[in-house]
Amino acid sequence: MTRRRQRVLDIGAVLLAVAIALMASAEALDVARQPDAYVVGGLILALLGCAGLWWRRTWPVGVALCLLPLATVTEAVGGAVMVAVFTVATRRGWRVTAVMVALHFLASALLSLGAWLWADPSVSLAMYNVSSLTLLIIAALWGTIVRTRRELVESLRERARRAEEEAALRAEHFRSQERERLAREMHDVLAHRISMLSVHAGALEIRPDMGPDDVATAAGAIRVSARSALEDLRQILGVLRSGDESTDARPQPDLDQLETLVTESVAAGDQVQVDDRRPSVPELSRSASRTAYRVIQESLTNARKHAPGATAHVRLERTDKEELHVSVHNAMTPPAADPAPGARAGLVGLTERLNLAGGRLEHGLHQTDGELPTFCVDAWIPWPA
Repeated sequence: MTRRRQRVLDIGAVLLAVAIALMASAEALDVARQPDAYVVGGLILALLGCAGLWWRRTWPVGVALCLLPLATVTEAVGGAVMVAVFTVATRRGWRVTAVMVALHFLASALLSLGAWLWADPSVSLAMYNVSSLTLLIIAALWGTIVRTRRELVESLRERARRAEEEAALRAEHFRSQERERLAREMHDVLAHRISMLSVHAGALEIRPDMGPDDVATAAGAIRVSARSALEDLRQILGVLRSGDESTDARPQPDLDQLETLVTESVAAGDQVQVDDRRPSVPELSRSASRTAYRVIQESLTNARKHAPGATAHVRLERTDKEELHVSVHNAMTPPAADPAPGARAGLVGLTERLNLAGGRLEHGLHQTDGELPTFCVDAWIPWPA
């Protein structure tokens, strides 16, 4: 409710109470049951009580209590009492409202008893008290209905606000997940491509005596890797701009491209041995195949950067627990003098990727007697029948 509307309603409530006070005083003068001075004094007190209604929103109970002594003196304050009880019902609970109704009914009963004793014994106390109680209950019920409606509207608004906040949080969560997924894809793809660029460029740098054929081969490998890196980067940036992965028509690599991956790695000077023990049936899902491909790609990239010259042993097999077990291990040879920089986030990204796929990833060093430590990456990916 706006402040302007509240002021209009406050003015209306005060004017209504004043009108009731004037009508009650005029009736009392016509009947002449009470002295004129008493009626005029009661009217003045009633007008003061009506003026107090201006602060009924700030102190609803206080205003209602201040009207109690006036209600025991003159019935002209009845309109102000009705407004005060209504306000208490709209601002407080039913217990406080019931107490206010009881107190004002008691004040009205005392007023009727005094009028019966001192002014007009013919007045029906039962009828007067029943009418007074009925009016008080009507004001209290009306105020309770208004308060209940306000609470309902406020609860609906709060529910709508929470729904909007939850929708915004879900959207932000989905955006965050998508950003993380794109970051993993960018790391997996570009790290592999750029590490191969670094290997071939390093070979040209440290082998100035290479023959023309070898130089041409290395330059061709650099060109192919650079072009592939640019295409992958363009793909990811296109998804970021459009926000829709469907704009890219190129299929994501999976185990069907494993031979190409191994060929590229061997051409870069790596030593890779693949032991593929996968059965022909049941067929592996595309998502699981992509996940396995990324595990092997990241493991070969790490071996190239951190253990140059070591043989990377790749093994794929289906376990009895209906999982695809991907194992990549290599001896930890001395690193290169100028190793390629890395963000050390590849294995973290793989772990998150496996968790999202319902699998698990384990990696670490294994020390054996008399041999170089071996770095092992083992991934288990669900492979249901």
